[in-house]
Amino acid sequence: MIRVICIGAGAAGLFFSLNASRSDVEVTILESNPKPGKKLAITGKGRCNITNNKPVNEFINHVVRNPKFLYSSLNQFTPQDTMEFFESHGCPLKVERGDRVFPVSDKSSSIIDCLVKEAKSSGVIFKYNEKVINCYKDNEEFVVQTKLNEYRADKLVIATGGKSYPLTGSLGDGYKFAQNFGHTIIQIKPALCPIKIKERIHKEMLDFTLKNVEILAESQHFKKKIFGDLEFLPNSITGPISLTLSSLINRFDDVRLILDFKPALDNEKLSNRILREITKTPNEDVRHLISTLLPKEVREFFIENTNFDLDKKLNSFSKQERLDLINYLKHFKLTFDGLDDIEKAVVTSGGVNVEELKQKTLESKIVNNLYFIGEVIDVDAFTGGYSLQIALSTAYAAAKDI
Repeated sequence: MIRVICIGAGAAGLFFSLNASRSDVEVTILESNPKPGKKLAITGKGRCNITNNKPVNEFINHVVRNPKFLYSSLNQFTPQDTMEFFESHGCPLKVERGDRVFPVSDKSSSIIDCLVKEAKSSGVIFKYNEKVINCYKDNEEFVVQTKLNEYRADKLVIATGGKSYPLTGSLGDGYKFAQNFGHTIIQIKPALCPIKIKERIHKEMLDFTLKNVEILAESQHFKKKIFGDLEFLPNSITGPISLTLSSLINRFDDVRLILDFKPALDNEKLSNRILREITKTPNEDVRHLISTLLPKEVREFFIENTNFDLDKKLNSFSKQERLDLINYLKHFKLTFDGLDDIEKAVVTSGGVNVEELKQKTLESKIVNNLYFIGEVIDVDAFTGGYSLQIALSTAYAAAKDI
């Protein structure tokens, strides 16, 4: 009988355990929470975006860190395999915009219940309220100490997640355990999180969605444009654009952010639109002109960070002033002030150095029979179901090896 201990009953831990457990493999899950899948329960705003229905060669383009490392595990268990698994185990799924996959029920509990049910039917032993405080190797055995008990095993799987959403139990314990076994931890950074800016956010902007805009982010080593929707918090920007950019810029300090309010219009088209309004309403003032170009929720924000004479009549609005207005609309500077706290990040960037893991099996190259799966390793991806698929694929690869 091979004794296996898995630390963590999140998506990776549950899926590993149900695939590894069999008559000659005894799997015990140690979970610090009173029930499994606590972080899984809040993903996708409680709907659980379980995967993304893209083929692996397209899926990999949405992985930010170490995509090549994931080729083997993703090919062993693809997004389509994930969909087939849940569908065939009584959890029907649906595909939405951007190939995002959700349970038909729109409830994360459907995913959790399916995983727990299959794990229990496979013979997995669950131990709740068992926070691991230490683990080490004693000759060929692993010793895992919790606040309540001591366990011994032949193989140890660390599926503790990252350090985001600490209220779900993701406290970064896995990094400490990895270091104790001699592994290197790549610096932890927040990913998929709000971006702080120095400009004052007006109250009317809060909870407002600025649709179909574009932000250029650049530094000495980096340049990227992201198109989509933008939202605002008291001292930061959030929404799809911000979340994506945060994962790309979280290791740079000298970031410049340029907002394009009108990416669908080039300078000439925007100039023509402004001229038409001036011709139509020559006796109106500049404030009126700005009101025809921007949603009311962001007008004062725009005005506060530009230098126009708002009372000037449009019939005396010069060509240079028109060019200045176009420049502000197309190249509006936001002053980068860092990322929000990692506790507010959707996922953690950084973790166990993948160069110290076997790509095909997720087994440690340093300690035999020790495995790391899911968010604890140095891989992260964009929002859209990619991170959960990585958790499932790495879990499956480790389970298959054991």
